Amino acid sequence: MEPGERKKLPSASSEGDRREENKLKRGISLDSTSSPKLDRYKIAKQLTEKAIKEKKIFSIYGHYPVIRAILRRKGWVEKKFHFLPKVTLNVGDDSAGTTENKRAEGKENENMALEKTDDIHDVMSRLVKNEMPYFLWTIKRDVIDYHSLNGDQMLNHYWKTGSFTTKIGLCLNMRSLPWYAQANPDSFFPRCYGLCTESEKQEFLDDFRRTVASSILKWVVSHQTCDRSKPKSRREESGDSDPSNRKGPENDESKLRGLSGQLVDTACRVCQAYLGQREHEDIDISEDAVQDLTEDEWKDLTQQYYALVQGDAFISNSRSHFSQCQALLNRLTSVNPQIEIDGLRNIWIIKPAAKSRGRDIVCMSRVEEILELVAADHLPTKDNKWVVQKYIETPLLIYDTKFDIRQWFLVTDWNPLTIWFYKESYLRFSTQRFSLDNLDSAIHLCNNSIQKHLQNDKERSPQLPGHNMWTSTRFQEYLRRRGRSAVWGSVVYPAMKRAVVHAMRVAQARVEPRKNSFELYGADFVLGRDFRPWLIEINSSPTMHASTPVTAQLCAQVQEDTIKVVVDRKADRSCDTGNFELLWRQPAVELPPFHASDLCVEGVSVRKARKQMPPISSFSCSSSLSDSQPLAVRCPSATPDPAPGRPPTAPQQDLKLRNEKILSGRELGDDC
Repeated sequence: MEPGERKKLPSASSEGDRREENKLKRGISLDSTSSPKLDRYKIAKQLTEKAIKEKKIFSIYGHYPVIRAILRRKGWVEKKFHFLPKVTLNVGDDSAGTTENKRAEGKENENMALEKTDDIHDVMSRLVKNEMPYFLWTIKRDVIDYHSLNGDQMLNHYWKTGSFTTKIGLCLNMRSLPWYAQANPDSFFPRCYGLCTESEKQEFLDDFRRTVASSILKWVVSHQTCDRSKPKSRREESGDSDPSNRKGPENDESKLRGLSGQLVDTACRVCQAYLGQREHEDIDISEDAVQDLTEDEWKDLTQQYYALVQGDAFISNSRSHFSQCQALLNRLTSVNPQIEIDGLRNIWIIKPAAKSRGRDIVCMSRVEEILELVAADHLPTKDNKWVVQKYIETPLLIYDTKFDIRQWFLVTDWNPLTIWFYKESYLRFSTQRFSLDNLDSAIHLCNNSIQKHLQNDKERSPQLPGHNMWTSTRFQEYLRRRGRSAVWGSVVYPAMKRAVVHAMRVAQARVEPRKNSFELYGADFVLGRDFRPWLIEINSSPTMHASTPVTAQLCAQVQEDTIKVVVDRKADRSCDTGNFELLWRQPAVELPPFHASDLCVEGVSVRKARKQMPPISSFSCSSSLSDSQPLAVRCPSATPDPAPGRPPTAPQQDLKLRNEKILSGRELGDDC
């Protein structure tokens, strides 16, 4: 067990069930327990009746033994799932919407449950087979007919969360953040584009070309101290200081292709144009006056850049451009917070828009190859959704190995938005040493679903765990030993909180809220060299499998603490919530008070002429308006009707007279 880890939760073993059964027996009445004829069925029946009365019936779809054991300890009874997706869990609808195969599978499961009558929980499940479950925990949201649930049924999912749980949804919605908060999404979310439309492809192409230009400037600045104007090897660039791994004399300047200083001038011109746009200096400049590069010039610039960063070329007399490049980079840093993570290679990560667990994700550094990959995909339009995101080329490394952080958070309400943040998280390491020479996903993706199929690199540090995971507590100890103990509490943890709140506020208007629902999410972060966390993606239904000692400990704990928040806290608002802390609760918006009796009508009364007026040839209302008087009366709906048979009072006569004037308004208008 890693240092700082807590003991594991007791599993739902048979011994635990026996202790639980004895505990439940003590809750039965004295007369029953003293009867010699008491059997397991009577115990189960009394416990089930108590659970039904207290509405403690639950159903689970998926492998969640921890949730099952926790609820049973709290007196809940499970209604077994004997059917599959899109079912209505109300009484009498158990077979609704199932296919023949699903009915057969459900029948098989039911028979298995009937055979296990020795287990008191199986007996209790049979007794509630016609009851409505009040707590539903499923691995997929579409298992349940979301809109058929009663108001008092709890479900661990919300509807329409794709705006932040899919890569394309998060990509597009984060752009709206400035409308919801005073924050820049580029400061914590690597820029990305959906490649399913031509406009998005063009925006990505423009970004790639701008990054080419800024990378040329970086190359000049980073090589100003070199004796000769030649590029570093790629291992040196990625932080490899082992002399045995450096390239030999075959990279001498005499064998490299020299590039003209005009390359730097062109890159500077591109960066200056970009800065002009960001600083709004191009507002008064006509489009015809803007001298952009032609496609041929872009192609030539890009090809020279490829040769430069791959170590096949160098820039002659690059030191003469140092001051200009340094000044431009400083200005770029002030308007683009992602300059540091861009690196020199212009590497992008291409992801299917709606897949998870790292499937079909690749890293590429050539724009033509990226566009060819997307163009070669002939899937239907609704499936042909690729997301390209800027790869973080300068991640924080631990023993020369890349890692990411899985951070849990819980949403218990969307209106008002209520978010709970988990104090514990865990790190996932790559099995291979980090290098930008090789863009294989085994090096750059830390998903356990990918890394578990790979062998750990023999050259990797023995200080890393064989199962490739650390708890956040273990990571904090690592930082403390290196004199950076304050970094987690002052930089990493608060920044992850802010990123989660920003993402949820942007998505709030798109999610379908439902009272009595909740959902646990898993956010993935990568730390930069300055320890700033970058949000990569947010996952619904994060895995809870005990794949390593770290997940065996933390996944069990987060499930128990989730039940504390969503179940225990309903009965006791001051109860223990484990490692969950309330991160965000949106202030309630109170509507202004409204009283119908306060309504009134204000205006000017119009009186009928005292004697018949001769026809008027011209339009003039001055004489009639001179007799007008101010009017301020209560709304007729707020004035009580006179009692039947009682003569109207003077104010009521005046009101009746005014109503008659309104009805005869056409005639009065003609008179004017």
